Amino acid sequence: MSPSRPVALVTGGAQGIGLAIAQTLLDRGWAVVAGDADTDAADAAAQALAQHGPVHVEPLDVGDPGAVARVIADAARTFGRLDGLVNNAGIMAHAPPEELDMASWERVLRTNLTGAMACAQAAIPHLRAAGGAIVNIASTRALMSEPETEAYAASKGGLVALTHALAVSLGPEIRVNAVSPGWIDVSRWGNPPGARAPETLSAEDHAQHPVGRVGDPRDVASIVAWLLSDAAGFVTGENIVVDGGMTRKMIYA
Repeated sequence: MSPSRPVALVTGGAQGIGLAIAQTLLDRGWAVVAGDADTDAADAAAQALAQHGPVHVEPLDVGDPGAVARVIADAARTFGRLDGLVNNAGIMAHAPPEELDMASWERVLRTNLTGAMACAQAAIPHLRAAGGAIVNIASTRALMSEPETEAYAASKGGLVALTHALAVSLGPEIRVNAVSPGWIDVSRWGNPPGARAPETLSAEDHAQHPVGRVGDPRDVASIVAWLLSDAAGFVTGENIVVDGGMTRKMIYA
């Protein structure tokens, strides 16, 4: 693998937004390590992403600190460096708040928030040596909510706070930013292809967005690629909302 390429680890990188991020980085000259807890998706992603550039796909449960440390050590050993970390892995739990069991609550926070911190801790020495950057994939649900999503909203709100805390602690060697996607249609970004059910989108679904459409995973990926690049060298501690303007729109029923 060419040491001249910057190297990024993308968690949850075998499907959805993570897959789009991995593919975009490869297309822009990066080498990528993609980790995903879904082993079937990881196997399919390895074949699909290999067409775009040097990639290494590994099973990874970010809720397991030992697995996180192993994958990051393997990434640094395989490619000789680590320049970027994208904490994208995340899960959801739906339940009325009075019925949400604490095991589900803790599993969501362990994956979405604690997992991001575990990845950051293991990656810091490598990122510091490279002058690298971290991008955390949060959500507009850190800012607004639908019913019965308390665990997810709490984890993403915590991730936004963790972002600016890490940015202050790790600067100037490592920049840390977050991206908060809104409604993103990930149905065409599953592995194997077709594994995700197509999302039926209406004209109203698109029209309610000030930009006139529902988002695509590549909308998020392009911002992530920019934040990892030297072009964003004066940006740290920020949360960039990528939602087609929905959180800026007043809605009166």
